[in-house]
Amino acid sequence: MGLFDKGFKKTNEGFFQRLSRAIVGKSRVDDEVLDAIEEALIATDMGVETTLKLIDNLEERVSRDKYMSMDELVDLLRDEIGKLLKVDESEEVVPFDFSKKPLVILVVGVNGVGKTTTIGKLASMLASQGKKVIVGAADTFRAAAVEQLTVWAERAGADIVKQDMGADPASVAFDSVKAAVSRGADAVIIDTAGRLHNRIDLMNELSKIRTVIGKVVPDAPHEVLLVLDGSTGQNAFVQAREFSKATSVTALAVTKLDGSAKGGVVAGIVDTFRIPVKFIGIGEGIDDLKVFDRKEFVSSLFTKEDIVG
Repeated sequence: MGLFDKGFKKTNEGFFQRLSRAIVGKSRVDDEVLDAIEEALIATDMGVETTLKLIDNLEERVSRDKYMSMDELVDLLRDEIGKLLKVDESEEVVPFDFSKKPLVILVVGVNGVGKTTTIGKLASMLASQGKKVIVGAADTFRAAAVEQLTVWAERAGADIVKQDMGADPASVAFDSVKAAVSRGADAVIIDTAGRLHNRIDLMNELSKIRTVIGKVVPDAPHEVLLVLDGSTGQNAFVQAREFSKATSVTALAVTKLDGSAKGGVVAGIVDTFRIPVKFIGIGEGIDDLKVFDRKEFVSSLFTKEDIVG
């Protein structure tokens, strides 16, 4: 079983159920097939603009070659979506640059997307690589968030820096980075309060946190990781847009794709905002956060057997 087999089963089924209705009995790609592809891609929440870009490329290829078999169609779909997911020239995702020590990772996102659990899983991943990790509980608005993060930190074997509920989040972030420096930690992962894009006060707080972090480590944060719930479809687009406005998001972690028929949202968001996906959450277990593999992701979305077999 491939890395994304579980995560994209529903996306895969939904796409090919729609597509197969237009393909049955056909031996070549025509306008009806292209229309079916467009409808199917939009249904996976890839987004209208990204979908139309793909369809335009397909139409150009079909027009140029005059004929395209279904087998060739799959190869072209894989190639085109792979291009959308490629933000830079590297072939593989490099999660973090540990030439920075401590590496400071600021994690942002709205409540309910799996932000706190993603931090716990990330801490576990880094600890399993022999890294000394500190977690900063700067979501001081919810007591449950600190308690949950404490449990995850213990499971991951990471230290945690926290204060009482209602404490200044920027103060917790400052203490967390300071502790990472004094203890010789390799990485510090800072949780922040889940915030909706219409809460301007909470969005502005991100700027304050960035400022105080930079007083301890001048070029920090080195990564701003936005956690998105892949099952929310277009809501994930809205969140990506608003958080990109509020702070310099450098990478994405997309969660809850194990039960979603909306896997196309990954390609759409990367294409729209040019922010790389670095992690995918495919389950609830501590090991169910995986480094994003672009080629495997594309292969999981489009398999020749589903179309031509």
